[in-house]
Amino acid sequence: MVKIIGIDPGLAETGIGIIRGAGLKVNDYSFGVINTDKATPLPERLDSIFAQILSILKDEKPDIMIVEDIFFMQKYPKAGIILGKVTGVILLAANQAGLNVKEIPVREAKQVLTGNGNASKLQLEEAVRYFLNISTPLNSYHVSDATALALIGLFRYQK
Repeated sequence: MVKIIGIDPGLAETGIGIIRGAGLKVNDYSFGVINTDKATPLPERLDSIFAQILSILKDEKPDIMIVEDIFFMQKYPKAGIILGKVTGVILLAANQAGLNVKEIPVREAKQVLTGNGNASKLQLEEAVRYFLNISTPLNSYHVSDATALALIGLFRYQK
């Protein structure tokens, strides 16, 4: 059995999905988010994300971490820079926990789980619910993105 953690970096909301399983079979899962308040200074928000991720990694002891690769939208260059900072503290936490990390582009995650690299966030969320046999919608697209990454980790990166 392998335990995979998927992380969808975000400053306001970082999604986390944890999958336990073997082969293509999911035995157990959990998910959630780390929220930060926009009124809090950036360094404190990054520190909070780092500390919470590191704590989760130490508690859960996953075998591997799958992180959504940074993407850049020319329309919003500052968002890409912020995303890079958030991803940096997540990678630092993984390194301090001694964890192997793979970065996967969101289009690749969509392609693997829905068959369409341009699938909508809703389609990806529905695919995640299908694989986990969940009937009610997930509470956040960040959660479904992170859990999708963890599923891909299960499918691709067995011990």
